[in-house]
Amino acid sequence: MKITKSKIIGLVALLVVIAVLGGAAVWQQTRPKPAAPVEATQVNGYLGGEKIGLFDDPQFAQIAAAQGLKVDYRKAGSLAMMDADRTGMDYLFPSSRAAVEYGKAKGVNASSSDIVFNSPIVLYTHKAVVDGLVAGGLVTKNGDVYHMDMAKAVDAMENNKTWADVGYSAGYGQFRIDSTDPVQSNSGNEYAALVATVLNGGQPATVDSVKRDAGKIKAIFSKSGWMETSSEDSFNQFLTLGVGSKPMMVGYESQILDLAVNQPDAYAQIKDDVVIVYPTPTVWSTHTLIALDDNGRKLMDVLKSPDVQKLAWERHGFRASNFVGTDSISRFGVPSATDQLNAVSELPNNDAMQAIIAALS
Repeated sequence: MKITKSKIIGLVALLVVIAVLGGAAVWQQTRPKPAAPVEATQVNGYLGGEKIGLFDDPQFAQIAAAQGLKVDYRKAGSLAMMDADRTGMDYLFPSSRAAVEYGKAKGVNASSSDIVFNSPIVLYTHKAVVDGLVAGGLVTKNGDVYHMDMAKAVDAMENNKTWADVGYSAGYGQFRIDSTDPVQSNSGNEYAALVATVLNGGQPATVDSVKRDAGKIKAIFSKSGWMETSSEDSFNQFLTLGVGSKPMMVGYESQILDLAVNQPDAYAQIKDDVVIVYPTPTVWSTHTLIALDDNGRKLMDVLKSPDVQKLAWERHGFRASNFVGTDSISRFGVPSATDQLNAVSELPNNDAMQAIIAALS
């Protein structure tokens, strides 16, 4: 039988196909099997409510997962978490160094702790209120930025001035600045420290000055009645109840910046009404992670990473732990927000802060 050229070509092609298929089968048998997926390490802890938006952010979850972590939390006030059951907890994430010192006094091992974010304490109010306070002299306006003279504000509260007395004629009852519970929550606690410092002539309050001014401090806080234990809950109540119920409140600058980015429709509804007022002076809230074990320390590394620091600023309004690497606050489109804070007071020392808590307990 004559073997034609076409048959030879066909036979060669068949042999090549057989060789390729055989080689592929051998390679499949000999190549390394893919590694089994790594099970993420669960990290649990207590978290201040103002940081929930960040911890619920899918981008944060992805960054943590890339480092083998699945982060969970329970919401608690910065001071309340120091008294809470820490069984099974890897971290505490209060909103200030003062809360950390409070925890140490309660037996919390804070040897592994570090500042992760910064956010100034601010006041939130409504356009009609702030216009009245500008006319009354408690607030000054520079462009779109407002500043409250805290010495004048404390004096007005100490002397039981009404809202009408300070310029807001539509206000009901005595002038007040609502806050969270200063015995359980950091924003209320730092506001109490600011009041105590103003009453001490602008110098950080001391144990002696707190003892002297305790009655005045208690009287100022009694104007607010019921106080929330979470800054997140307090801010939501402020937005929901409106000017008639909560004309002015203490909060974190980051809260409205977070709202503007993550709930643009909700922000659009209040952007022409709600404004930031920066107290003069104000205080920095230093959000500090306490790592209770190795898992907590892994979380600290994630939080201090450039990716999370960038995410925390751009999507949630937390200024970086080292105050660098962030662009202008104008990115958020909140006209009353400002980059620079020129009048900042130091918090009183731990003994004085403890005295304030005791006076208000």
